[in-house]
Amino acid sequence: MSLTLRIFSAYVIIVLIASVVFLNSFMSEIKPGIRQSTEHSLIDTANLLAALVGPEFYQSPNALPHFSKAMNKVINRQYGYRIYNVPIQSSNLRIYITDADGIVRFDTSGKDIGSDYSQWNDVYLTLRGEYGARSTKSDPNDELSSVMHVAAPVMHDGEIIGSLTIAKPNVLVQPFIDRAHRKIIIRGGLVVLASLLIAFTIVVLLTRSVKKLVTYADNVSQSKPAVLPKVYESELSKLALSIENMKSELEGKDYVENYVHTLTHELKSPIAAIKGASELLTAPMPAEQRLKFVGNIEQEITRMDTMVTRLLQLVAIEKQGGIVKSETVSVQNLVDTVIQGKKHLLIERGLNFNIDVCTGELLGDQFLLTQALDNLILNAIAFAHEGSDIRVQSKVSNTAEIQVTNTGELIPEYALDRIFERFYSLPRPDSRQKSTGLGLCFVKQIAVLHQGEVIIENVTEGVRATLKLPIS
Repeated sequence: MSLTLRIFSAYVIIVLIASVVFLNSFMSEIKPGIRQSTEHSLIDTANLLAALVGPEFYQSPNALPHFSKAMNKVINRQYGYRIYNVPIQSSNLRIYITDADGIVRFDTSGKDIGSDYSQWNDVYLTLRGEYGARSTKSDPNDELSSVMHVAAPVMHDGEIIGSLTIAKPNVLVQPFIDRAHRKIIIRGGLVVLASLLIAFTIVVLLTRSVKKLVTYADNVSQSKPAVLPKVYESELSKLALSIENMKSELEGKDYVENYVHTLTHELKSPIAAIKGASELLTAPMPAEQRLKFVGNIEQEITRMDTMVTRLLQLVAIEKQGGIVKSETVSVQNLVDTVIQGKKHLLIERGLNFNIDVCTGELLGDQFLLTQALDNLILNAIAFAHEGSDIRVQSKVSNTAEIQVTNTGELIPEYALDRIFERFYSLPRPDSRQKSTGLGLCFVKQIAVLHQGEVIIENVTEGVRATLKLPIS
């Protein structure tokens, strides 16, 4: 499971649990909240009616013609209202009045006149001067059958002469409770969905930085060019810097070994040339010929000096991840320069150059590209059959390709995947001796620095090396 999915799944679980707990707690408060609000309005109504009926009840507690007539009109009135899409057709209130002894003297339902209600909490507490209320179920097994009773004292000259109770079935407020539940669930679901979308976005942004670091670490471990990624999270930024510092420390040790061997390998040819020329200079020869050999020595010394300088630049380039000096390079001139320096080797081995090069150009470091092509041609010569041809071709379109093909032994299958490894080398067919195994590694490094690649493959007649480079 990916890190993104793990973090997001954990967040989803936490949000869902928190949402369920919160919604359950919130919704459990809706019913008592609405009922408390209803009870408060019933208190005001009961006290209003008790104040209105007080004088008439004092004079004739058993007959309340004016109050009775008004209450009948209210009870029988048809409303036809809609409150928050809940239809309200008529009043469902029940109003009863008891005397000071708790005996029912008036009842809008007309069924309990004369009954003793003195033990009901609404009447009992009200007649004692306290707040009286109760909630009683008409069906003990049905939660919705409960009826809320709120009472207020009927007063005369400061004395309690009775109690007035308003009864309202709780089922009448149930539609409002259900409506509130639905709205909370819908809105709560939208909030949860929005939070999950926001969380997913945050997780993606966070793990994107982590993925950048993973890619960077992979490139470092595979010795590929790696540029320190830019991350905005402080902790990840510190981690990236730590990896970069560790990379620099490790590469610093490898660079010393790598480039000492590379420099040694590349200096062998000019040193051999200088040594050969110096040995010849010990023998008697015409002054003109002596000057020629001295000139060759000076030329090879200049070449070595340039090589050392450029290799030091290459170290800096690799740390920077790019080419320091970029210039327009003619493919034809590049090939001609390398071939001119290898004609004496062709004569020694009886080989021939077959050249088919176009006139295209590319952008890069001419010295490094020359070194790369020089190594490829040296390899082609070293493994070619005597008397065969070395074919050099090029083409330029979106990329520049230079191909060097020889006629010789094929590379064994087991070696194809290892030929670019440092110090890995195959024995030469004539002497069975191995080289230092740094040449192709050096070529690959130059190709990578130019954002290109080098491909070595077997073909019908021998081996073909292709150097692919971008033209810009």
